Amino acid sequence: MTGAPRTHDDARAWARTGTELLLDAVAGLDEDAFSAPSVLPDWTRKHLVAHAAANADALGNLVHWAATGEETPMYASAEERAVGIAKGPTLWADELRSWLTDSAQKLAAGLDRLTEAQWGHQVVTAQGRTVPATELPWMRAREVCVHAVDLGTGVAFADLPKGFLTALVAEIKAKRGLAELPDGPLPEVAAWLAGRPHSLIDAPELGPWL
Repeated sequence: MTGAPRTHDDARAWARTGTELLLDAVAGLDEDAFSAPSVLPDWTRKHLVAHAAANADALGNLVHWAATGEETPMYASAEERAVGIAKGPTLWADELRSWLTDSAQKLAAGLDRLTEAQWGHQVVTAQGRTVPATELPWMRAREVCVHAVDLGTGVAFADLPKGFLTALVAEIKAKRGLAELPDGPLPEVAAWLAGRPHSLIDAPELGPWL
């Protein structure tokens, strides 16, 4: 399950696809459906959508950093990230939809404005990694694609772009330090590696990733 190295143009396309899946998934949810559990333990769909919206805002801070050189962390603190997630259940469905849409549009516009030189500027992620701005679209693609599945509204790993799944499998395999992968369809292997529900037989259980 190897392929050509991903580019930030690939990742931008995957982020757009994941954003569309996410927005489509929440478009028809009423208050009860929004308050229902997501695939992630202890998170409702409202928690998940708030997290995705806050993530766009946080990545927008790194876009600002890359564009201006002004050090702008994703989150002021770990507590700020938690507050953003906890805010979800306090908002109405329409408020969450607006936040998710507006934050995604602002992030996309910010990425569009980056110059070739600015794409190479270094920023620091919430995990303390120093990366070039070219990593930002991939960071967003992971969030929107995987969490579109986590909403539990019918989107599956099989609905995600093959190139994205290939890159995701390669990244998680390396981060988990796995030498071998179980046989199975690419979407199911990706779901297993990410610690999500899957159909693989005799694959050891993995904890949630992302």
